[in-house]
Amino acid sequence: MLPTYNEKVNIEKMLRAILAHDGLSVVVVDDSSPDGTGEIADRLAAENQGRIHVIHRQERGRGTAGIAGFKYAREQDVDCIFEMDADFSHDPADIPRFLEKIGQCDVVIGSRLVSGSRAVRNPLRRLISNGANLYASLFMGWHIRDWCGGYKCYRRAALQALDFDRFRSRGYSIGMETLYRLTGNGCTFVEIPIEFTDQRQGQSKFGFREITGYAANVLRVRFGI
Repeated sequence: MLPTYNEKVNIEKMLRAILAHDGLSVVVVDDSSPDGTGEIADRLAAENQGRIHVIHRQERGRGTAGIAGFKYAREQDVDCIFEMDADFSHDPADIPRFLEKIGQCDVVIGSRLVSGSRAVRNPLRRLISNGANLYASLFMGWHIRDWCGGYKCYRRAALQALDFDRFRSRGYSIGMETLYRLTGNGCTFVEIPIEFTDQRQGQSKFGFREITGYAANVLRVRFGI
């Protein structure tokens, strides 16, 4: 499940890298990217019948895009569902490592905070990310170290049990809320180390509004505010 907005420089390379792994298909959830990302995805879907699916949305937001993608993906004939970013901050070469672990648990988290992980980013982004994870852990629990990451693999059955219509997140806090809801359902988790690299191409969409929204949603989700 690949949410996209203005990923023209990355989308074709990313889709080809994912499809290089046998047995995988992709649903691209594009928020009407003005740079033509959605049109590129449509072309690649036509070239790879049945392996690439494209959802075009007028609405924008990482959270609602994720929900739309999850709802679509969990209705397909699949065993598990990945989510990842389209900008190569998440390496598709790591996919086999997730698949090796998903048989042992309900969710595999690509973590930037466990032994063996590496995060290549500027100091400010590192400070924000580490602070957000500490903040989430204080309210959500210490059983997960990286609450904020966007590279995960879920058993389809785990996502089937979630009522996404009741989710509060509309932005980047969707990952945190999904993990928290799955915790409440008794799901099991494994974190594996990844190398996270700030976007190699493109422009970051993470800013002050997303930071404050994340902080507020942690409280809303945890206390039902």
